[in-house]
Amino acid sequence: MCGRYAASRKPEDLVGLFGVEKWEPSEALAPDWNVAPTKSVYAVLERPLKDAADRRPVRQLRPLRWGLVPSWAKSPEGAAKMINARSETVHEKPSYRRAFEARRCLIPADGYYEWVTGAAERELEEKSRKKRPRKQPYFVTPADGSVMAMAGLYEFWRDPALPPDHPQAWWATCTVLTTEAEHEPFALPEGGQAPEGGPRSLAEIHPRMPLVLPPDRWAAWLDPGRTGTEELRGLLTPPPAGSVRAYPVTTAVSDVRNNGPELVKEIEAPEEATLF
Repeated sequence: MCGRYAASRKPEDLVGLFGVEKWEPSEALAPDWNVAPTKSVYAVLERPLKDAADRRPVRQLRPLRWGLVPSWAKSPEGAAKMINARSETVHEKPSYRRAFEARRCLIPADGYYEWVTGAAERELEEKSRKKRPRKQPYFVTPADGSVMAMAGLYEFWRDPALPPDHPQAWWATCTVLTTEAEHEPFALPEGGQAPEGGPRSLAEIHPRMPLVLPPDRWAAWLDPGRTGTEELRGLLTPPPAGSVRAYPVTTAVSDVRNNGPELVKEIEAPEEATLF
């Protein structure tokens, strides 16, 4: 799944990387190394510009709120529970079906966090001991240092409690698509070796992972003119295996109040027990 991620790239860099035609500097977001549900995040999308005579889709970089609110929802209360959508069923779920047909986006990230329960803590939990399992966070990031372009959907929701001209009358929200986690071994840093005792694949950390799209699929995924279900589902195959690495990071990332580049710094694996 994707429940927390890092996004520190400057908007100017994202504009160049994704071929963005339109973005508003006044909407720039600060670098965020601990992106949590309901926060504002960058998304790349294609749609006509508001009030423009030319109705062609324009590639834009826009801030959206992470946690999708369907257009027909009575309230935004469930947004935090809709940060992820399963790619295998997204085309048929009422909450996502319309967005899948016409409102698709890419959500740039440096990488994402996932938590693993240590073997000793897991054994205590299985024996019904009352000790709370301690989890070790890992950071999953492209091995080549590139931007992770997560497949996403976006929606617009109108707040009926506010007048139409109110600046917060419309919510623009998004969700990240997920897929089955890879079982193949991680990529290793140049000259590096596989870690002793730690997870060796994404599937050993969590059964799901964000669906990352390679650059050769970006244009097709963003094109709102593509509405064929089977054609779109064909874009949702996972990227080549072995393109990411994962390493342990400080448990400070578990507190959403903490934020800074130190959160993605690699640390030594726990010494008291192996994780697997």
